[in-house]
Amino acid sequence: MFDVVIAGAGPNGLMLACELALSGVRPVVLERLAEPDDKQRANGLVGQVIRMLDRRGLYERLTEPGATPEPAARYMFGAFPLELADLPENSLSTLLVPQRRVERMLAERAAELGVRVLRDHEVTGLKQGTDSVLVELRDREPIEAAYLVGADGGHSTVRKLSGIEFPGVTADDSVSYSGHVHVAAEYIGANNELVVPGFGTVPPFRHLRTEHGMITWAPSLDGKSMLNTMEWGLPAEGEASLAELRASVSRVLGAELPLEPPTGPEPHLLRRLFGGNTRIAQRYRAGRVLLLGDAAHVHSAIGGPGLNLGLQDALNLGWKLAAQLHGTAPAGLLDTYESERAPAARRVAMHTQAQALLIRPGADVTALRELFGELLAEPVNRGHLADLLSGADIGYDMGPASGPLVGRLAPDLPGLRELTRTGRPLLLDPSGKLDMGPWSALVDTATVAGLDTALLLRPDGYVAWQGDTAEGLREALGTWFVTG
Repeated sequence: MFDVVIAGAGPNGLMLACELALSGVRPVVLERLAEPDDKQRANGLVGQVIRMLDRRGLYERLTEPGATPEPAARYMFGAFPLELADLPENSLSTLLVPQRRVERMLAERAAELGVRVLRDHEVTGLKQGTDSVLVELRDREPIEAAYLVGADGGHSTVRKLSGIEFPGVTADDSVSYSGHVHVAAEYIGANNELVVPGFGTVPPFRHLRTEHGMITWAPSLDGKSMLNTMEWGLPAEGEASLAELRASVSRVLGAELPLEPPTGPEPHLLRRLFGGNTRIAQRYRAGRVLLLGDAAHVHSAIGGPGLNLGLQDALNLGWKLAAQLHGTAPAGLLDTYESERAPAARRVAMHTQAQALLIRPGADVTALRELFGELLAEPVNRGHLADLLSGADIGYDMGPASGPLVGRLAPDLPGLRELTRTGRPLLLDPSGKLDMGPWSALVDTATVAGLDTALLLRPDGYVAWQGDTAEGLREALGTWFVTG
């Protein structure tokens, strides 16, 4: 019997598998597809999760050895440019890397940690017992585990089989076209912007709203260039085509842009999508079944929050599930996965819905955008949006613990990225004198520069306690860990 079965070998499922393996748990990952899906999905990472990937030693695997995250000088919100370079504090980091590269990196890391990934294994049923879950598979023998985690996407089979409702709203009046394209060099400016005669410029990697729709231009991402448009109230049928994308670009810009078929190795993306969903699972847990990532929440992709939200779900759930299996979890610890991460999902649902309204065409939206643009002139408002997009505005309830850093992701400190690679709890004690008593075997201890008081970090990098007394430390330790 396995400790945990994870349904879904996407980034979220693989991240959870890595976290569990770091904690000495035996997971197995089941994937319906026989081969990795090479379709174009997310174009990059944004937010707090970049700092956590760095603290697991994974950021440099997507960049170069020794690289560390830096705050982004600019981003976007609802097709507005969001200038961040002048902010006194900027929580927003970005990493422009295709999702399939993130997935490959996490698959390699999971293999290094001894995680088994079984492809062509489709979950068809589940039966919960007192101490385990029996996972039924198509044309294969069932697999038993102590817990089952559904990381199998927005149409999650695990969620449906567990009887968890998925309430929310569906918007069905928009259509988006996406495709890899080749654009002649004469239409590309010195900074990779599109130069469109009769319209002007379309900046790279930004949402640009016009009175007729929205367009996004991503030049040479992973060796391919992609155009995306969104319009409203236009029915379409049949197979998506390059001619259809070309016509949509013309309508949105009010000018012609010659588009040619993409060059380079396949697969080449060309798709049409209607509408979208914003839904959050009614609960994240049903007995020994838990939901992760898109299985627990779906929303608009605008602003790129999906991987930030899902991968942080995995970081939050991993250590708690491992503690439950090891017998070091206090009563109710596993339930804090939902109480901490569901509010984060609601924040993302809120701001993606707000952005979706800001990009719509029409004079009323234009008036709203004029007012919103005035608000963005104030640094405090841009800082607020940066925290919202990064997830830095989320603070967890840490019970009796107090302090300005408690409940927040630990700040960047010298040496911290090396100390957190094990995935263990960590006490940063500048005095070197705090006694953890019976918890000393469970928690690593280190001294780092730049601290006035001690910090107790959970394995997911969030501060569980801040202070300078052994009594306060032990109270916090008892809240989050038992000694077995």
